[in-house]
Amino acid sequence: MPEWGALGKILIGIGVGVIALGILMVLVDRIPGLGSVFGWFGKLPGDISIKRDNFSFYFPLSTSIALSIILSLLFYIVGWFLRR
Repeated sequence: MPEWGALGKILIGIGVGVIALGILMVLVDRIPGLGSVFGWFGKLPGDISIKRDNFSFYFPLSTSIALSIILSLLFYIVGWFLRR
């Protein structure tokens, strides 16, 4: 059985990362030059967007796939460094 202290530290680290990402997303419009870096986020070809009179539907399919690939590579690299 894994040591609970190590699992707790991992969960705290993930929480701090999520908070940092949330703060970055809130402040991205206020920092000059940083808004263009994340301008592609949610506007890739393949994202489904339907707008009607009283209805709008948005499903970021391509953005979800790109984000999944980026996070998978990031976690693979971090795991590789932790195994060494």
